[in-house]
Amino acid sequence: MIINLQKTVRTGTQGFAMSLVVALVALVAVIGGISYFVTRPQAPVQDEVMIKPEGATMSQGDAMMEKKEGDAAMDRKEEVMVKDGGVMTDAKAEEPMMKYSGVVLAGTSAPLLDFTKGDYDAAIKTDKLVALYFFANWCPICRAEFPLMQEAFNGLQTDQVIGFRVNFNDSDTDADEKNLAREFGVAYQHTKVFLKNGQRVLKSPEQWPKDRYLKEINTYISQ
Repeated sequence: MIINLQKTVRTGTQGFAMSLVVALVALVAVIGGISYFVTRPQAPVQDEVMIKPEGATMSQGDAMMEKKEGDAAMDRKEEVMVKDGGVMTDAKAEEPMMKYSGVVLAGTSAPLLDFTKGDYDAAIKTDKLVALYFFANWCPICRAEFPLMQEAFNGLQTDQVIGFRVNFNDSDTDADEKNLAREFGVAYQHTKVFLKNGQRVLKSPEQWPKDRYLKEINTYISQ
């Protein structure tokens, strides 16, 4: 009987030990699994996928970049200058920008040009002020006054005026300039004629200082 009891104790002890080992193994497995999920590298979060009209996929970042590029392309397209009958038109500003054939004698935004009929005809079709100076290369008053007109045009910041030096009764006068002087009844060199919307608004044979040019020009472009 004693022998049987010893066998029973040994069997029970062995069963308990086996159960303990199984439990420890299971615990180690659980802890290992938790450690794996906690420490494994996280997969990067993918941008939300958008579908292009043609079926290709792109991320939100790509979509935003494509939109910016499209907007920039549209802006460039609006700024394209379209040539039409010698006049350059800015599609964005919708204001005529003249392309001149005559020599620019002064001015940047407001040019003072050596007269050509083509430039003059294009200028009077705009709503800009057109300033004519009838000049003779032998006239001492013209030689003294015209540089002051050039200084005035060099200082203008507006683009609403165009000036022309028109030869009158000198060796450089051509038929178009003679006809223009006849049209406005010019009898003297250094005469100034201003036109607005194709109509004469000023005529003066007086000699002007620089300040008078600036005053008269600013007066008429504001009307």
